[in-house]
Amino acid sequence: MKKIALLLAAGAFSLSTMQAWAADKVTLQLKWVTQAQFAGYYVAKDKGFYKEEDIDIEIKPGGPDVAPAQVLAGGGADVVLDWMPSALATREKGVALVNIAQPFKSSGMMLTCRKDSGISTPADFKGKTLGVWFFGNEYPFLSWMSKLGIKTDGSAEGVKVLKQGFNVDPILQKQADCVSTMTYNEYWQIIDAGLSADDLITFKYEDEGVATLEDGIYVLEDKLKDEAFQDKMVRFVRASMKGWKYAEKNPDEAADIVLENDASGAQTEKHQKRMMGEIAKLTAGSNGALAEADYKRTVATLLSAGSDPVITKEPTGAWTSMITDKALK
Repeated sequence: MKKIALLLAAGAFSLSTMQAWAADKVTLQLKWVTQAQFAGYYVAKDKGFYKEEDIDIEIKPGGPDVAPAQVLAGGGADVVLDWMPSALATREKGVALVNIAQPFKSSGMMLTCRKDSGISTPADFKGKTLGVWFFGNEYPFLSWMSKLGIKTDGSAEGVKVLKQGFNVDPILQKQADCVSTMTYNEYWQIIDAGLSADDLITFKYEDEGVATLEDGIYVLEDKLKDEAFQDKMVRFVRASMKGWKYAEKNPDEAADIVLENDASGAQTEKHQKRMMGEIAKLTAGSNGALAEADYKRTVATLLSAGSDPVITKEPTGAWTSMITDKALK
């Protein structure tokens, strides 16, 4: 009996020790499917950067039917990636998202148009059909049209908005004169489909002065009241940014890591390596901390949407540096 008691005590001690040493679970919800857009997180997992920070990471791919903010609000994730226009609009509607880090410094969003449509400047958009993504991705576009003074009602002096699926078929089939593309993804899908760069003209949101912040890291405001959660996010952000900087310096290896994590098998080596090269241009210059000037520029763009603004008032509490101040010191 004494021997059994000793064995039970030893087992209980081992279990408690294992629990004490167990890594903290963090579930990350991506904005889209597994691709090099999220390479930094997969690299951090593959290289053991999360493990070094005692983080047990689960990365959940997104898709056309996944709304990160809803997943977060429903308890399906601890942290999500989102574009700031969508996040701020969601916050104003009652889901208190807070930006805790910003790995992407620049926007990759642009409109890609066929030259044979007669478009050479934004003034030529009038009377044309423009493909636009929705589900929160339409906000930067609407702000841009408002800035240009172009209505989106389909009138002769306005533009007809085609609700674009997450593909480039409308421009290939001439259903739209322009479509929404990212510098690192859909633009190259058009090229791969047979149109050449000489057939196209692009309008980058960065160049047009209406760029907004993309792919920020967001959590629920209430969670930040918990010091244990704060500590977990400090370690998560630190490991994530280590992953991003490694990916920037080793783009081909980062793309290979993404491909290894693509359970769908839909991605190709050529596309992911090309994508990673473009993504590195967008994360360059960011150490993960949100620059207040970039935040203010995004808010100003969103508030300028005329009679149909993305947000109706200046947000308060929509971002914090409390995590990056500790993670990046």
